[in-house]
Amino acid sequence: MKKHNFYAGPSILSEYTIKNTAAAVENFAGMELSLLEISHRSKEFVAVMDEAQALVKELLEIPAGYEVVFLGGGASLQFCMVPFNLLKKKAAYLDTGTWASKAIKEAKLFGEVDVVASSKDKNYTYIPKEYTVPEDEDYFHVTTNNTIYGTEIRKDLDVKVPLVADMSSDIFSRPVDVSKYDLIYAGAQKNLAPAGVTLVIVRTDALGKVDRPIPTMLNYKTHVDKGSMFNTPPVLPIYSALQTLKWYKDQGGIKAMEKKDKENAAILYDEIDRNKLFRGTVVPEDRSIMNVCFVMNDEYKELEADFNAFASSKGIVGIKGHRSVGGFRASLYNAMPKSSVEVLIAAMKEFEKQH
Repeated sequence: MKKHNFYAGPSILSEYTIKNTAAAVENFAGMELSLLEISHRSKEFVAVMDEAQALVKELLEIPAGYEVVFLGGGASLQFCMVPFNLLKKKAAYLDTGTWASKAIKEAKLFGEVDVVASSKDKNYTYIPKEYTVPEDEDYFHVTTNNTIYGTEIRKDLDVKVPLVADMSSDIFSRPVDVSKYDLIYAGAQKNLAPAGVTLVIVRTDALGKVDRPIPTMLNYKTHVDKGSMFNTPPVLPIYSALQTLKWYKDQGGIKAMEKKDKENAAILYDEIDRNKLFRGTVVPEDRSIMNVCFVMNDEYKELEADFNAFASSKGIVGIKGHRSVGGFRASLYNAMPKSSVEVLIAAMKEFEKQH
């Protein structure tokens, strides 16, 4: 039976990425060696790194003055690397969910943190709108997509201080005006590659301004200066990332991804709003197009486990909501085909008829 993969991360990858990565694991670049056993300093892999960095710049139209680096440690390491490198006295943070609150916790180790707004009062079911970012902050940090709760900021904010964004789960799903940011970071395991590598886009003149000593491995300048090759990088995920970036370009680039993602989300939200069994969990204007979160209506709550089992029987995997919130979550990352979304919608309609 064909599987329809809605896992939130690690998540669906394009067939192009999987096939090319699998082939390289057996024989990389005609070397008669596996990608898993070659030197990261071989000319063949250096070419992979160079092309991946160049394609990120091309697809996101990154202006001069920025560098692209690939790091280990996941977005969670970035929660401390950002303030380590950028926080001199105080920074502002927007609290929109679990990952934003984790970033806030780490930043407090390095200086004063102003949480300018939070949606925790309503269980993170909306994005705060009415807030002011003081102009004396070192930077303002936002988490653009909240995978657990299903809210998303789908625009580049205008603030008068340097902007930093965790785009782990929605990067490459819309055009971004990178010039508005000092730093963007993204764990790869949603829209780019298997887990194990993190993409960082950094304005180079934002670095080197804090007085504290920074450990070598945690200093962005180390990795910028060494072209992500200061230590052995995560070779396989970077190769997979290159395949995904090539696939994006072949599909028509980021605007084409956005169009497809919006269409997939729209038809699923329409069914959630129509179906008597289900309801969405966040305010409509802040709904994520990457992570569609929904629950059973109260009078049908006892059917939750039954629907999970029913969906599984149709080859649908990964729709169980995060353990902290329950319900359902359908993650619609860039590699998600419309046909899989249609299978989920058909299952929801069929289950409704049965009940």
